[in-house]
Amino acid sequence: MSGSAWAGAAVAAVTAGYALCSGRLATTAVSAPMVFTGCGIAIGPVGLDLLDLKHDSGPVLTLVEAALTLVLFTDAMSVRRRDLRLGGFLPGRLLGIGLPLTIGAGWLLAWPLLPGLTLWELALLGAVLAPTDAALGKTAVSDRRVPPLVRGGLNVESGLNDGMALPFFVVFLAALPGTLASEEGAAGVFWRALVLSTAWGLAVGGLGGWLLRRSRARGWIGGDWRQTFVLAVAVGAYAVAVAFDGSGFIAAWVAGFAFGVSLRRSGPAAEARPETEAPGEETGETPGEAPAAVDDSAGLAGHLADLLASLSFLVFGAVLLGPTLDDLDWRIIVYAVLSLTVVRMLPVALSLARTGLALPTVAYIGWFGPRGLASVVFGLLLVEEHVPGIQLLGRVIAVTVALSILLHGMSAVLLAKRYGAWYRKAAALRPGLRENLPGDGPPD
Repeated sequence: MSGSAWAGAAVAAVTAGYALCSGRLATTAVSAPMVFTGCGIAIGPVGLDLLDLKHDSGPVLTLVEAALTLVLFTDAMSVRRRDLRLGGFLPGRLLGIGLPLTIGAGWLLAWPLLPGLTLWELALLGAVLAPTDAALGKTAVSDRRVPPLVRGGLNVESGLNDGMALPFFVVFLAALPGTLASEEGAAGVFWRALVLSTAWGLAVGGLGGWLLRRSRARGWIGGDWRQTFVLAVAVGAYAVAVAFDGSGFIAAWVAGFAFGVSLRRSGPAAEARPETEAPGEETGETPGEAPAAVDDSAGLAGHLADLLASLSFLVFGAVLLGPTLDDLDWRIIVYAVLSLTVVRMLPVALSLARTGLALPTVAYIGWFGPRGLASVVFGLLLVEEHVPGIQLLGRVIAVTVALSILLHGMSAVLLAKRYGAWYRKAAALRPGLRENLPGDGPPD
């Protein structure tokens, strides 16, 4: 049996094994990224040596790029306008103020700690490690004891900041001499990767949502194919942008927004559903919006995105983290720890200044900014782009993501419980607590 076949068998065995224990593990501090990353180390060069980046770079990059494409599309597709207005301030502040500050802080902090990297390589590191991944601390954003304001804000931030970090990543990469992207020049990259990719994403996503809505209204499309159609739109947006030498990721992210908005833009109530469906049967939302239709259509794409994301953590453990463990340096560990604390928590605190949120809430939001799939994919793209300082950059990214997987995964259940208990007491003593959304009753 060839090495690739053994690697495939190992991946299948890990996936099947986790699936069999997933329900039991969901009640513990052991998360899926922990399991898949650990198993990845075991099958990588430091373990069974079944998978490595030198011989399997093509399949590895295809897998992680497909994972990020679907995650970007489905996350953007699921965001509603009311989510962006949640609490009136939280998502906007975290994304509009916190994200740029996080990129800048990561850039500046790397300067004294990581000598040998150029200015633009340091900037790339800041952009790569800025996006958050709520899946690494899922309990922190799903525990019902945590106020809806905080849960919703963290979910929206995680769903959008990977896409919002993409333009920074693309521009910094184009400004770095010696990379493939720099050959086209900053103006060409700006035009193709940002402007043209955004336009293609809007066109493909908007048209796809309109076509699906019209087909649903006439009862032409079956339920199973509705979900397959979503996959086709996501892949189509990515492929068209890449065909024009643009950014497939930016196109997929923008297409997800356009698809969701177009699909929800129902006309008269009866127009948005087949004649066999009674008004209000499909969704309990207000007339003129059909978010349940979006959630239903995204089912297959969402499940596939979750599976590919888990497999990406397996690949991460094998090809990035495993080899890094043999060549650690104290500067890398210090930067990784500071990236998860100071680089994340200080910008969050500044972005939430004068909002009236209590210190425990600001600390909770600041801590739960895990680094995950987007950072892994961006790191592998740096390998593909032949960035001169990729060896050091890759080790820093690997250690930071690994610490995040471990620390955020282990702390999610405990801190959600403690923060929820604090919120319950505080809300009982102060009915006007800023953490309460308008119309919220007392916590259960």
